[in-house]
Amino acid sequence: MKRMELIANRSVESEILDALEETIEDFYYILLPQVHGKGKTKYRLGTSVWPEMNFLLISYLDDPSAAKAQEAIREVKARFPKEGIKVFVMDVTV
Repeated sequence: MKRMELIANRSVESEILDALEETIEDFYYILLPQVHGKGKTKYRLGTSVWPEMNFLLISYLDDPSAAKAQEAIREVKARFPKEGIKVFVMDVTV
């Protein structure tokens, strides 16, 4: 079992969700639609000075589905290389 955390610009949210829902049958997730923070290059605060905003997606997946999810996200990242899409996958015990 894997826990996947994905942080990305809201501008690519629908592309990421579409890719994951098309790739993984019965894809379940938690979505936090407004996440403030700073990465290597930009603040994402949703203010007039730093207007962009990130979202956070959390999902628990079996190992094969986690591998499929990572591949689907790689494909989205290839189409949007400057949008700061980051994914973290870790083992969990149940």
